[in-house]
Amino acid sequence: MGRPREVRVRVPGSSANLGPGFDALGLALCLYDEVEVSVAPEGVQIEVSGEGAGRVPCDEAHLVARAMRTAWDVVGDAPPGIRMRCRNAIPHSRGLGSSAAAAVAGATAAVVLAGRDAELERDTILDVAAGMEGHADNAAASLLGGFVVAWESSGNNSQRFHAVRLETHPGIHPVALVAGVESLTSTTRGLLPERVPLADAAFTGSRTALAVLAFTQRPELLLAATEDRLHQNYRRPAYPASADLVDALRRRGIPAAISGAGPTVLALTEDGVLPSDLDLHGFTVRPLPVDGVGAAVEVG
Repeated sequence: MGRPREVRVRVPGSSANLGPGFDALGLALCLYDEVEVSVAPEGVQIEVSGEGAGRVPCDEAHLVARAMRTAWDVVGDAPPGIRMRCRNAIPHSRGLGSSAAAAVAGATAAVVLAGRDAELERDTILDVAAGMEGHADNAAASLLGGFVVAWESSGNNSQRFHAVRLETHPGIHPVALVAGVESLTSTTRGLLPERVPLADAAFTGSRTALAVLAFTQRPELLLAATEDRLHQNYRRPAYPASADLVDALRRRGIPAAISGAGPTVLALTEDGVLPSDLDLHGFTVRPLPVDGVGAAVEVG
């Protein structure tokens, strides 16, 4: 394909881990950031509206711009400059994959502006976006859509990221309970121990395997499949209200987990309805269907 002068990318947010699948499981959600990028004679010009406006950098330090530069280091053919407009709907630092979505958007825009086919360059896009994150669960969900299983491999002094997309059972209706406070992944990862008891590791491994079945074929197993002993309890001090809400939902039979690094809670309902007696003070209820498309590209 030729080299376009403008590209528009729409990328969904995501929920990662989904209970036991730490750095391995992700779910794309119908909550989108949109990025328009056009070729400019020089420099980097960025406009941001919506989430993060006035808070994120509007120069080369912007995450989308950094992802573009990283992708061009791989595929080449970087233009002399860019103009970019970001319309953000994914809340920042809430556990809904905003940084991964930005990285996917930037890497996708870069390969398209370099004259490459984004579908054929999915491996490159995933490597760039997941490499910036350090794990592929959110990035894979934003890129591929649906329910994803992600992993990494290393060899010859290189790290590669991989993912497979699976169809989510249509009876699963996610509801995000978006916390009014922020949480940094770097902070919550710092609460995790270097070692966990063997029994907890075995428990979580079995639940992760069960989650793949539950999300794709047997949603009635989700309550058991979203149990975790690997990370959520260790992170409880960072967002006790979120952890308490997860417990309250699960006591009522609603499969629930901390979304990614938190503090948002993801409830996996049958009908998008939550129990009426829940204390939701400090949380915004957002029904978010599963996105089945992933990153969508339109060339101008």
